[in-house]
Amino acid sequence: MENTITISGQITPEDVKTLAAQGVKTLVNNRPDGEEAGQPTSDDIAKAAQEHGIIYRHIPFSGGMLEMRHVEEFADFYNSTERPLHIFCRSGNRSSTILQAAREQDLLDEE
Repeated sequence: MENTITISGQITPEDVKTLAAQGVKTLVNNRPDGEEAGQPTSDDIAKAAQEHGIIYRHIPFSGGMLEMRHVEEFADFYNSTERPLHIFCRSGNRSSTILQAAREQDLLDEE
């Protein structure tokens, strides 16, 4: 699990506790706040992450609006933080896309 990267749809602050129990060290949120009614805010997730000792980064972009600056920010963060890493957005598609884009650009320090 040490170098594991997992991807999912939207998580809640309660899910952060579960992820922490599973050993997740870092979270990346690719979903902009306010996309959908009732969606937890980035601040809600960040607070839960802090309470459970998880490093958190918000790198939001709308579906189909991924830019190189997002990919570079993700890669820089990825390369400087701990794994296991969990990435999420509304459905998981955006998070899969940014991870794949960073790999295709050879920006990730992976073994």
